[in-house]
Amino acid sequence: MSREFRFILRFMGTDVDGSKKVIFGLSKVRGVGPNLAQAIVKVAKVNPQARMGSLSEAELSRVEDVIRDPLKHGIPVRMVNRRKDIETGRDMHLTGPDLVLKIKSDVDLMKDIKSWKGVRHSLGLKVRGQRTRTTGRSGKAVGVKKKVLMEAARAAERKPAAEEKK
Repeated sequence: MSREFRFILRFMGTDVDGSKKVIFGLSKVRGVGPNLAQAIVKVAKVNPQARMGSLSEAELSRVEDVIRDPLKHGIPVRMVNRRKDIETGRDMHLTGPDLVLKIKSDVDLMKDIKSWKGVRHSLGLKVRGQRTRTTGRSGKAVGVKKKVLMEAARAAERKPAAEEKK
């Protein structure tokens, strides 16, 4: 029984390149990194050297089942992306648009309670302690042009003097 190779496959709401190895293909799904992908492949008993396009539907469904609930399949708690959720208190793993919405709601909560991180988010500044003196200047003045400022100051001084003579 020969399986056909799929060059692009839809997996968990993401278009995955079928020519990539399984670990790298899984890491293209939002919420799954390379380390988690390696653990998923080991738990789902899939050949890590195989290409994504050559996996059967049964193998893909096993991998998807492990991604949806990794704790049930024995993956350690430290590898999930949502530990001790604020609302439920449970450890869980989110992927795709669920992860995006949860992150947005977390940022909105920080803004609502006016925590320091929330204030930085609302002002559009760096949040995690990075320096802002020299980096992150998009949309703002990047330097001072002393020559232009001096000429503008001289022009402003000449204008009132010319008005007094009249």
